[in-house]
Amino acid sequence: MQDFGVQTRAFAAQIETELDAGHLNFPTSMDISLRIKQLADDPDSSIDDIVTVVRAEPVLSAKVIRMANAMLLNPYGAHITSVNNAVRRIGLAALRCLAFAVAAEQLIQDHRSPHLRKIAAQLWRHSADIASWAYAFAHYLRTVNPDTAMLAGMMVDIGQFFLLARVADYPALEGDFARFTEFVSVWNTPISRSVLEAFELPDDIVDALDNDNPYSGAWPPEALHDIVQIANLATAENNPFTPRKNASSPEAEDDSLGIDKAQFDHLLEETRAGKDAMLHAVHG
Repeated sequence: MQDFGVQTRAFAAQIETELDAGHLNFPTSMDISLRIKQLADDPDSSIDDIVTVVRAEPVLSAKVIRMANAMLLNPYGAHITSVNNAVRRIGLAALRCLAFAVAAEQLIQDHRSPHLRKIAAQLWRHSADIASWAYAFAHYLRTVNPDTAMLAGMMVDIGQFFLLARVADYPALEGDFARFTEFVSVWNTPISRSVLEAFELPDDIVDALDNDNPYSGAWPPEALHDIVQIANLATAENNPFTPRKNASSPEAEDDSLGIDKAQFDHLLEETRAGKDAMLHAVHG
């Protein structure tokens, strides 16, 4: 087997080639996300065309129906059982979020390395939790579109997911997670930017995921990037590549963004039930 340095250089060279060409080689698990995006962007396609794609993926179909029946989206409790009605209820932004969720779960199941399968599962829990908090905050505060907030939250770790999916071709990197983490820290930002461009996400989502875009300091949070950062603060799920303590704990003062703890705790209390309901819809 080639050593770590050789495979690192090969992986880096492959990424550089794809970035320069403007064409990333997406894992097959991302196919359904891309197909839904293409249909959603095609003026000649209809909602029925999108529903046909969703029906062909049983896991996605189940998640769509579950989300359509979630408390925040179905407050009157009218039970939805058809994929067609469910897609119309949740909307395309939420559907794209769920399509990515299915892709992430497939990545976890398909990974050849048991250790990296656990890492992928932890990263997925982190993304899903942030997305659910972002949706619940936006729904409660009514400052940004909740579907947009959820999609932005789900995309927080997209670069790391992409690198995890591709590392299976470079087994030496799988065997040294500490050094692989350093590799991810170098490539995460350019890969994330390229993936977001490939998915042609709206500028407000791209800006919300810009690490150089700091929290505004406003309370309650109003801008999308503030919602996403507050959601990241709220999650109890650590990102395996950037572990930290739960930001709501006293030991995590450096992660507080200068937010008043009493105000933050009140927001968590008011939105936790909604977050849990949405997380169940996304994660199951």
